[in-house]
Amino acid sequence: MTQTSQRPLRVLAAMSGGVDSAVAAARAAEAGHDVTGVHLALSANPQSFRTGARGCCTIEDSRDARRAADVIGIPFYVWDLAERFREDVVEDFVAEYEAGRTPNPCLRCNEKIKFAALLDKALALGFDAVCTGHYATVQLAEDGSRELHRASDMAKDQSYVLGVLDEKQLAHAMFPLGDTLTTKDEIRAEAERRGLAVAKKPDSHDICFIADGDTQGFLANRLGGPAEGDILDESGSKLGTHDGAFGFTIGQRKGLKIGHPAPDGKPRYVLDISPVNNTVTVGPVEALDVTSLTAIKPRWCGTPPAGPGTYTAQLRAHGGETEVTAELVDGSELNVTFTEPVRGVAPGQAVVLYDGTRVVGSATIATTVRRERVSSGA
Repeated sequence: MTQTSQRPLRVLAAMSGGVDSAVAAARAAEAGHDVTGVHLALSANPQSFRTGARGCCTIEDSRDARRAADVIGIPFYVWDLAERFREDVVEDFVAEYEAGRTPNPCLRCNEKIKFAALLDKALALGFDAVCTGHYATVQLAEDGSRELHRASDMAKDQSYVLGVLDEKQLAHAMFPLGDTLTTKDEIRAEAERRGLAVAKKPDSHDICFIADGDTQGFLANRLGGPAEGDILDESGSKLGTHDGAFGFTIGQRKGLKIGHPAPDGKPRYVLDISPVNNTVTVGPVEALDVTSLTAIKPRWCGTPPAGPGTYTAQLRAHGGETEVTAELVDGSELNVTFTEPVRGVAPGQAVVLYDGTRVVGSATIATTVRRERVSSGA
């Protein structure tokens, strides 16, 4: 169901307590749909999640969402999905880091919570669509299927974290902000005109379930505390120590605490993380150049691609596009080759393929192949 649907729909609006979801719910109601607001309680102890503007899972956010629903004039409920969120998002996040990968919890939350648990429950209750404040669009293709496309405003596009949605989910998704060619200030101005108190509320950012923003401390607590290991160079020589390999990500430069410069005087970056022997390998930035990757667990926003094809790919939520060729092998493995090498690609991240503005699908990076470098030795 798209936001341009002609007939009134029964719409469940997911209201986080922020300005985007409030305006999206208001627009859906103004369009004549029968809208009900719902706030997802994602923590068994909401006070353990960060307060104020930095998260989206606090008691304050629930109250802000309720006040917005009252102003819009729609029914409002709070649904407890804390246990599902813990299992599908928080525990997955911890397990991925423990395995030396770099997960995206926001993407997993969209897949498992907002468009699986929430949508399934909404459909069971007779709703036609779930409405959120994401910046993306759902378009009707010539064959009658639904397609996910980038938002009209690329600066606010959030299609990367929605690339896990399949066609069935897209058929019941509504993104009223996706075709808005306005700045965030104009969205806030619209909220103020509508009398929504969240008009001036700052955006949430970082990881909502890490109370103080200290990811390394959170992981150390969940994985048994500091575990000293070695920091190695590419030849295997020890350069220093660390307090746990799980505290690093591929491409990281800061916080290495090696204590002495490299022979060439240039900065060093995290190249590999090995949770098995608790080592972190560092090297020069050019050693991060990736020419191809293999991704698993593909999810397609429609019919899976047949044979090799040329696409653009996005590798992080706020990253740019890069040209690639991609081919699905045995229906479960995606091989992606980059036209030009890219950096900062880590197992556990998502690669999302695009055909123009259309989202083809998303898959989880399993392995990468780096560009061979010419030795500078004699």
